[in-house]
Amino acid sequence: MPQRLCEKGQIGSMWMVVSRPEARRNKALAALPRPACGPPGRPCRLFAHPLNAELDHHLEGGEPDGRSNSRNGYGSKSVLTGSGKLELQVPRDRLSTFDPQLIAKYQRRFPGFDEKIVSMYARGMSTREIQGHLRELYGLDVSPDLVSAVTDAVLEEVAEWQARPLEPLYPLVFLDALRVKVRDEGTVRNKAVHVALGVRADGTKEVLGLWIEQTEGAKFWLRVMTELRERGVEDILIAVVDGLKGFPDAIAAVFPRTQVQACVVHLVRNSLHLVSYKDRKVVAAALKEIYRARDAEAGHAALEDFADGPWGRKYPAIVASWRRHWTEVVPFYAFPSEVRRLVYTTNAIEALHAKLRRAVRARGHFPHDDAVLKLLFLVLNLAAKEWRMPAREWTAAKAQFAILFEDRFVTN
Repeated sequence: MPQRLCEKGQIGSMWMVVSRPEARRNKALAALPRPACGPPGRPCRLFAHPLNAELDHHLEGGEPDGRSNSRNGYGSKSVLTGSGKLELQVPRDRLSTFDPQLIAKYQRRFPGFDEKIVSMYARGMSTREIQGHLRELYGLDVSPDLVSAVTDAVLEEVAEWQARPLEPLYPLVFLDALRVKVRDEGTVRNKAVHVALGVRADGTKEVLGLWIEQTEGAKFWLRVMTELRERGVEDILIAVVDGLKGFPDAIAAVFPRTQVQACVVHLVRNSLHLVSYKDRKVVAAALKEIYRARDAEAGHAALEDFADGPWGRKYPAIVASWRRHWTEVVPFYAFPSEVRRLVYTTNAIEALHAKLRRAVRARGHFPHDDAVLKLLFLVLNLAAKEWRMPAREWTAAKAQFAILFEDRFVTN
């Protein structure tokens, strides 16, 4: 019989081919309520319809040698998911020539089941939400403990990832932090998760690591910088940070030739947080005159003009913030325009942080530090798949890096 219609027959992306009449029958059956998988030891009927449709198609096609074939009841089969077990009733034929594609003969592990749970967890769904999703969509009852066991297997990957070797040179490293709520000794505490995003010499991006700390200071950053050096980092040309306490002293002790640059994006964003919504566009345009100035002297003059103008008088806290961080902003003006654009036009970095914050907000608070690392690692893995090409400005910036840093900037 010609293969005329494809009908989806399992969780995920596996497709099977059935005849058109059978497809109509399967759609009608699919519209009926499907029983969930019962307690352990009871057969799971989640896959009954697709398995029966496969056998019907096999019988309609006939045997190559012309022998007559028909159904022959069902056989019990236990399928492992890696952290649990499903009891299936697989239809049989009398000649034993039927080999289902959904769950093949002698196959004892359901393909992709664990990966789908991990994927849902990485997209911000809690264990209870995953349990409800599987029940509503597939009629499958899984316990929250099973979901936790599947996702906890990621922690071994997190440990390997956090200790993996790194590149010897990173022209740019962006360090940022997001706040999370973690239950610690019966109390929910605010902790900072620090994310280091490095730009390789070819312009591609890589997350160097995640570090959780309740308080930050020189000792903490010295430990982080020492860890990066032990993992193979020999030099960082520019480190872009957002006023991290103790960071300049720590990086000077490990990478003494690294230039520390205040993150202009964060400085502008923190300034706009102090502004009423109706004034934000105008104030943002006025701040551009400061960080797009020709040099540090012109930038300082633009800051004073802003302070003496209507917006500086209306929002004096903005002026105070820029003056407080001015010594960290000054190195920015020494860079050519191509390098400046990379430092303050951080769309990919902002998109990454937005994804992390979205996942954290969906959780509310975490039971322990490992739960934080597990979720953020999975979110970072999804985000890294989108980083295929370097930034558009990288080709021009690379030539400027070679001039500014001479023998320190080496490309393979």
